[in-house]
Amino acid sequence: MTGGRNSTTITRFILLGFSEFPKFTIVLFSVFLWIYLLTVSWNMGLITFIRMDSHLHTPMYFFLSNLSFLDICYVSTIAPRMLSDFFKKHKFISFMGFTIQYFFLSILGLTECCLLAVMAYDRYAAICNLLLYTAVVSPTLCLQMLAGSWISGFFGSFTQLCALLQLHFCGLNIINHFFCDLPQLMTLSCSDTYFLQIILSVLVSFFGLTSVLVIMISYGYIVATIMKITSAEGRSKSFNTCASHLTALTLFFGSGVFVYMYPISGDSLNQNELLSVLYTVIIPMLNPLIYSLRNKKIKDALNRWKKRMFSWNC
Repeated sequence: MTGGRNSTTITRFILLGFSEFPKFTIVLFSVFLWIYLLTVSWNMGLITFIRMDSHLHTPMYFFLSNLSFLDICYVSTIAPRMLSDFFKKHKFISFMGFTIQYFFLSILGLTECCLLAVMAYDRYAAICNLLLYTAVVSPTLCLQMLAGSWISGFFGSFTQLCALLQLHFCGLNIINHFFCDLPQLMTLSCSDTYFLQIILSVLVSFFGLTSVLVIMISYGYIVATIMKITSAEGRSKSFNTCASHLTALTLFFGSGVFVYMYPISGDSLNQNELLSVLYTVIIPMLNPLIYSLRNKKIKDALNRWKKRMFSWNC
């Protein structure tokens, strides 16, 4: 901390994390370490299966492998520091360290919003334009939509970063959270945060509402198409191709709405922290299972891999 005119400028903060549960430090550390290792291994395994099996070289699995890569990056931006903080007496983080972590988390979160919308469009093209699917969703278009998602996420995050760097802190430096998130930081600022709040609201609305709108329109057409299918087996097969994506969408956007659309207050801090655990730690672990458990092509790829392993051993 450095001296100001009649105040003290805060240059580092304390992330409380889960310090309110000192008796459960070892248990919580073990649980989160286990979740982190599972998240990385399951998502890496899914990426490996998709890359190794030629039957999975389709737009749907191309986007799914990139979603797994996003989840690995997202949880790896949070988990290592969170795990190390369990055994630190003083959980300090510099303002620059805070902004860097939030910058990357924001890029990944906004990119995932866009990618989930892109995956909804892919499901629309696959079900509603089956005969033209490979022509409509070409490899070039896939790369363009993926690049567009990353570029949008970067510029959205960079806009927040520019406004964040203008804030001044001179009072409390304690953040009741386990990672660097903007709403908790703004409550500590001595500066006027109105402009940053406007930017955050605009970005959340733009990315959230645009993504949800694309998803709703895509699934509106999908439902209308499925209802026209005469056979129950055909309807069930078409629905199963979308069920996993709908589950992932509900978890991601549902938890995000509660965290970012409701004001931070003393009574809601613990609830906010629990919901943050859901969308930052639990959902990246669950996504590979959500997309794999009822996915026949991935199960077939796994069986082919097992057969190859068995033949090599013999």
